[in-house]
Amino acid sequence: MSENSLSRRIFVTAAGVAPAAAQSVSGTRQPVVTATYLQSNVKAQQDPLKIVTMYQFEPHEVSTIQAATKAAKVEIIHCATREEFRAKLKDAEVVYGDIKSAELDLAPKLKWIQTGGAGMEGVLDDGHRKSPVVMTNYARTFAHGISETAMGLLLALTRGLVKYYMPQFYKHTMNPVGTVKSDHHVELAGKTMGIVGMGGIGSMIARRAHCGFDMRVVATDAKPMPKPEYVAELHDPSWFMEMVPQVDVLVAAAPHTKVTEGMFNEKVFRSMKKTAYFLAMSRGKLFDDMALVKALKGGWIAGAGLDVFPQEPPPSNHPIFECENVIMSAHTSGWSPDRQVRLIALFADNVRRYVEGQALVNVVDKAAGY
Repeated sequence: MSENSLSRRIFVTAAGVAPAAAQSVSGTRQPVVTATYLQSNVKAQQDPLKIVTMYQFEPHEVSTIQAATKAAKVEIIHCATREEFRAKLKDAEVVYGDIKSAELDLAPKLKWIQTGGAGMEGVLDDGHRKSPVVMTNYARTFAHGISETAMGLLLALTRGLVKYYMPQFYKHTMNPVGTVKSDHHVELAGKTMGIVGMGGIGSMIARRAHCGFDMRVVATDAKPMPKPEYVAELHDPSWFMEMVPQVDVLVAAAPHTKVTEGMFNEKVFRSMKKTAYFLAMSRGKLFDDMALVKALKGGWIAGAGLDVFPQEPPPSNHPIFECENVIMSAHTSGWSPDRQVRLIALFADNVRRYVEGQALVNVVDKAAGY
């Protein structure tokens, strides 16, 4: 790097200002949130970039991360125990994975934390919010599998697989239900999907619903952002209760925050069409599970597809298991070998950006909580 290049040592000067960095000059949210950075004439540091982690990277993943930049040597320090992790923090400039806010004082050189997931509700506390250490997450990298699962759950409901044919299959029988004209089988084409949260998950579900299934998509999001071409209407959260009665599919794709916790409640389920479906794809604590059970048993809505649940796993005696118009997966919709490739690629690119003093991808807005 030349003397006019950016130094990672001055990165922290601006990268800690994540909330301000979440907006572009025009005031609209960008597809990927990045931190700002300052230019410097200081030469790049020649000492290794030390990354401390309890995550056990595969050898080829270590090679990918180290090969991402030639501007500095990257040293990944694996720790087998929490005690070893705490001892190694004194040398850490970067931490990959979980670090408690109480441990931040053990890491005087720490500039950047790459968290291991997308949601921040179990990571952020007041200590992290007050710290100047920048945090990045894996938002958007899980969206491929989650969006595919969302459509799979929805199709299992609309095509009668859950209610009519899986029970038959288990009994070793298979007979058609309804008639060619009855509403036992529903088509998605022309139906309206309403999505709460247009981050990575919501945006990709919207694209798959519109482009793949000819659905009309409307949505809400808490941050200003350009309306994607595959979304018919995009509004702020105040439009939520106006949106609910209009849609045939209601999708929970927002992050878990104090504002969103329990937002899908009895009032919401009673306001939905009786023919509508509810999909929970981001965090289980966004919906009231007992209100959902009432909605399903009472016929307020047609069915629900759940990858997440307020208590995971739900207890075996939970009444959700008595509902015939529900299909569930075990918060595994984001899992796949391909996901891991994306995770390592994103982290490797951020390591390159950090070493070269560029803006990091997926900087967390600590004030907003995601």
